[in-house]
Amino acid sequence: MTQKYALVSVSDKTGIIPFVKGLIDLDYKILSTGGTLKVLQENGISAIEVSNYTQSEEMFDGRVKTLHPKIHGGILHRRDNKEDSVVADKYGIFNISLVCVNLYPFKATIERTDCFDTIIENIDIGGPSMIRAAAKNFNDVVVVVDSKDYDNVLENLKGNNTLEFRRNLMIKAFSHTAEYDCMIANYMNNRFNNGFGDSVFIAGKKVMDTNYGENPHQRGSLYEYGEFYSKCFKSLKGVASFNNLTDMNAAIKIASAFGDKDCVCVVKHGNPCGFALKENLIESYRHALQCDSVSAYGGVVAINGVLDLELAKEILKSYIEVVVASCVTQEALESFSHKKRIKIFTCVSHAENKEAKARLYFPRDMWDFKHIEGGFVYQNSDFITSDEVKDSKCVSKTKATHSQMLDLEIAYKIASFTKSNCVTYVKNGSLVAIGMGMTSRVDASHAAIKKAKEMGLDLQGCVLASEAFFPFKDSIELAASVGVSAIIEPGGSIRDDEVIQEADKHNIALYFSGKRHFLH
Repeated sequence: MTQKYALVSVSDKTGIIPFVKGLIDLDYKILSTGGTLKVLQENGISAIEVSNYTQSEEMFDGRVKTLHPKIHGGILHRRDNKEDSVVADKYGIFNISLVCVNLYPFKATIERTDCFDTIIENIDIGGPSMIRAAAKNFNDVVVVVDSKDYDNVLENLKGNNTLEFRRNLMIKAFSHTAEYDCMIANYMNNRFNNGFGDSVFIAGKKVMDTNYGENPHQRGSLYEYGEFYSKCFKSLKGVASFNNLTDMNAAIKIASAFGDKDCVCVVKHGNPCGFALKENLIESYRHALQCDSVSAYGGVVAINGVLDLELAKEILKSYIEVVVASCVTQEALESFSHKKRIKIFTCVSHAENKEAKARLYFPRDMWDFKHIEGGFVYQNSDFITSDEVKDSKCVSKTKATHSQMLDLEIAYKIASFTKSNCVTYVKNGSLVAIGMGMTSRVDASHAAIKKAKEMGLDLQGCVLASEAFFPFKDSIELAASVGVSAIIEPGGSIRDDEVIQEADKHNIALYFSGKRHFLH
């Protein structure tokens, strides 16, 4: 019987001891290096040091240790190729039938240090080379890059080491090295090319399949860049659909933008149709529904706090399809058990900080992109700075009161996270009207006012926000006609003077933020 060798060299040592013991039980001899070899020996496991096996010492502080014909030849030579076998015999190259490797922790390194020398030394060379070699020769070699696969690998090696099994591991291995190289390339472009190099790479790991895409004839899945959805997003009841996920994205972005405040956001088809920030979550939910209770039917509710039994009873009074909160009490969850269609999720930081766990958590990605046919456009993500409203410039004779400034902040943030053209009307902490995704700003205003009238909402004394400048004074005239008391917009129109004059004419406080927030 030909001796089987397994090469084991891992940065992440999770589960490696029982895995290697299992390999030894299956008559594998173990080749290993550096820290992995030390851990194996400390646990009483016999392993051959790669440098002894190759009769070639490690060089350059370990930069060269597995780059050797006895290693790569042992992995790559084709077992059913006579000429390969002759060459292998000639040079004393033995079969390496299994390669278990995971890579230097480049991601963890760039998260903890900015020292470029340290970062360079944590770029793995030998590891990716061995993984790629083993993956290329998957006909004969088992390649393992994920500790979660150890038990399954051992079971298959006991008698079901099929080509399909090795092929699946091969795909995972190439995905692993591709993601690693993408991370390095993106880091270097971020560091030296302001993030806009000749190439940019978008890599994600599958979290789950959705039942379908936006429509039943489309397939869909959720992928994550890092570990946010795996660690921070949990399903307590039901499975999120493709559309649920995009709607939750919109709702959580808005609700989590208000820090530790008790706010609630309602979203339908990616657009907010309700928002309120009141003295408690129940009042916030009740007022959020008032903006557009018709659209809220079957919508998504994001709660910036704990969903308790009292709030659950309030939600059960109408049909909401999805609820996401920072935490859900057991009593609240049980109260939804008789409702088959409602889905309940939590979205909270996995940090141990109790204050952080009390509120919704969402990552703020540094980069944003949008698919267009044949490619994608790529940009820095848009952020609203914490003092953007506070630091805005009052350009009118009338100044906003303290309560109006609070409402302006709510209106401004909602507008900034909503499809352009967009206008938002807020009164006493509640969204009372919104027009979004329109081809003209004045049309957005007309749509918002019409909906408010249909809902029986009084706009008198409300504030107004626009995510881009008003090009003409007609928007101010329309705002004055319904009793708007204060407005915030970026400014920058060639007719700003006319807009300011119109605001002064109606004693409206007008603020320019100086920053546009288009969302197309």
